[in-house]
Amino acid sequence: MMNEVDAAARPSGTTRADSADAQTKPAQPRPMGPHLSIGTWHMPLPRQKWLRVLIGCLLVVCGLLGFLPILGFWMVPLGLVVLSHDSAYIRRRRRRMAVWWGRRKQAKAAAKAARG
Repeated sequence: MMNEVDAAARPSGTTRADSADAQTKPAQPRPMGPHLSIGTWHMPLPRQKWLRVLIGCLLVVCGLLGFLPILGFWMVPLGLVVLSHDSAYIRRRRRRMAVWWGRRKQAKAAAKAARG
């Protein structure tokens, strides 16, 4: 028998079995330790700080040689993101850029909605 609290907690038209199925779905495991997250994509980083700094510096330096074959300018921002895990200065700059980019996208979307 269903009491009033159970009925109020579930959306109308769902049964107890439906809500139990929704609660038992396994969540995707989050990577442990430092990792890069871009949208739903995750890449683990080494746990040692010196290795993360080395990888970040190598990516930036090799990215500056992006005019050579195999290397590319895409390595510079990736290296800065890796370095931002250990450098407060780079982390603040990356965060400011992300906030600016998000506000810019919202402003463009609002302007497009107002026109159309």
